[in-house]
Amino acid sequence: MTRPSYTLSEITARLGGEWRGEDVRISAVQPLSQAQAEHIGFLANPKYKAEVAESLAGAVIVSAKAAAEFPQRNLIIAADPYLYFAKVARLFSPIVEAKGGIHPTAVVEPNAIVPPSCEIGAHVYIGEHTVLGERCRILAGSVVEQNCTLGDDVLLHPNVTVYHGCTLGKRVEIHSGAVIGADGFGLAFAGDSWFKIPQTGGVRLGDDVEIGSNTNIDRGAMSDTVIGEGTKIDNQVQIGHNCIIGKHTVIAAQTGISGSTTIGSYCIFGGGVGTVGHIEIADKTTVGGGTSITHSIKESGQHMAGPYPMQTHKEWARNAVHIRRLSEMNKRIKVLENQLGTADTQTDPAE
Repeated sequence: MTRPSYTLSEITARLGGEWRGEDVRISAVQPLSQAQAEHIGFLANPKYKAEVAESLAGAVIVSAKAAAEFPQRNLIIAADPYLYFAKVARLFSPIVEAKGGIHPTAVVEPNAIVPPSCEIGAHVYIGEHTVLGERCRILAGSVVEQNCTLGDDVLLHPNVTVYHGCTLGKRVEIHSGAVIGADGFGLAFAGDSWFKIPQTGGVRLGDDVEIGSNTNIDRGAMSDTVIGEGTKIDNQVQIGHNCIIGKHTVIAAQTGISGSTTIGSYCIFGGGVGTVGHIEIADKTTVGGGTSITHSIKESGQHMAGPYPMQTHKEWARNAVHIRRLSEMNKRIKVLENQLGTADTQTDPAE
């Protein structure tokens, strides 16, 4: 397959921005430290500007402020170099289009609706009364059970499982090993055993949602679990039943969202975050990695951090300084206690 290449003028004609220097032809994006003459790199963080001077890259994407520092380089000047880099990377790695057709080993139930534009891979199963939109790609070993609805241009990577009664919007992408619509963890104690509560809701994923590999999104107990438009969820994330997550929120790996939690739009969750259930988290909340969210966050735009207890990032950073000095502070307290004659007679196990 011939790899695409573009001159700087062709790139800016497609994506905007301004080019300076020689109108070189570019065939790929690369880190500045590894780039060669046919590559383009980017500078988003000023602390790496020394790498620009040393790089062999044919061109560099920079901000207008940084451009003045590199008068001899071939440049593309963009308002947001990191976002522009992402768009250039997409130029060189275009989305693979569906090859219409059903593999001979796939099983598609007779009353399922699969348009001819869809690509159905080897050993795929499409259940009864399931409806696929145009140009879907359901790759090898994936399962879409009965009564599901998939929008146009959905991509299921190999070995994805979508349980019955789930709805996926347009351009949803789900990576290998993810399970959408497994039963929520609903149990009632019957005195000497647990009685399983039927999970009769589904899962609804909005347009442009992306789900990482080995992530699980449980179906609702009665109403649906809902993931809003444009939200991106990383690998190995657990989302419990009846959660509602807003639009354009991002959730990093190994996060666990307990059931019936509502998360707003434009939130950012670091890796390894955990929540209790039945709480609300306001729009534009940022949560640092490893934080335990123990109560609702009502005010929009908060930055929360700390494993326990949860606190604002400013409070956590201030307290972290003291935690690092606890041993020194303890020694000083003992000196003061001895001077005052109030020393604790118990032995410090750390000593």
